[in-house]
Amino acid sequence: MKDDNPGSPIGIVLLNMGGPDALEAVEPFLYNLFSDRDLIQLPLGALLQKPFARLISRRRAKMVVENYRAIGGKSPLLRWTSVQAQGIAARLGSAFRPYVAMRYWAPRADEAVARMKADGVERAVVLSMYPHYTGATTGSSVKDFRRAAVTLHPNLKYRVIEQWYDWPGYLDALALCVREGLESFPEELRPLVQILFSAHALPQKFIDRGDPYLEHVLDTTRGVMKRVGNRSWRLGFQSRSGPVKWMEPDTVEVIDQLAAEGRQAVLLVPISFVSDHIETLHEIDIEYRAHARAKGIAHFARSPSLNDRPEFLTAMADLVRQEVENWR
Repeated sequence: MKDDNPGSPIGIVLLNMGGPDALEAVEPFLYNLFSDRDLIQLPLGALLQKPFARLISRRRAKMVVENYRAIGGKSPLLRWTSVQAQGIAARLGSAFRPYVAMRYWAPRADEAVARMKADGVERAVVLSMYPHYTGATTGSSVKDFRRAAVTLHPNLKYRVIEQWYDWPGYLDALALCVREGLESFPEELRPLVQILFSAHALPQKFIDRGDPYLEHVLDTTRGVMKRVGNRSWRLGFQSRSGPVKWMEPDTVEVIDQLAAEGRQAVLLVPISFVSDHIETLHEIDIEYRAHARAKGIAHFARSPSLNDRPEFLTAMADLVRQEVENWR
């Protein structure tokens, strides 16, 4: 695409899932999530998707509210994504302006696009904050952004970065997190630590239809381990729910296997998440840690999330910079 206006500001739009900003927002957030047929195709077709979504979100909200209450009463995802957007833009220079578009809670794509139009932004790089591509996450968010752009800012020119699972700077930053996690163990235990990568699960039908998500996750784990060194590692998939066939193995099942093997030290590395949110702060830090200890694993830790680590923000800025240079 030719850059017809090289002097105008360039928007940096980060796409992410979003999360409730208060306990009262949990149920409507879940409703938005379950209403998205790109993510979850409830039975009996599109016509009944929203009634089913209403029912399921109402039933699940009570439990999920307590999970959010345990981590401070809201999701930190917007805060971290906003910090990441600002950090990336700052590294690129004053011509770049940061925006955030969440899929299932505010600020939504409509708001981000409207803000860019009001700010006089005619060009943008749209960056999915899911490193590994699947139509259920990146695909849905990009589709939503495109809809908003056509409706609210049809003159906006933009390029989309949909995947970056093998971007060297990302792998370098994630490897640093793994090394930091290993250093949290007593020195005498470090050679014995079992690394367990945990990615967000997808229904198996997404993989069967050709989504490259599993291949991307595996490429990332291999790239990280090349940097970390010759150590034992496993891969599991977390956050499975509902009566469908999911990707295997479940992270909990891998923890059980490690316990049965007599492993006493496990480092869990969240690999499909680039910032802390409910799956790291509650599912891993509270639920999985308690489960591992109950199974006899005495030393269980999680590697730190990428969040606002300088190495990660620099890597993402370099990725965006490459995209802008290719645009010209």
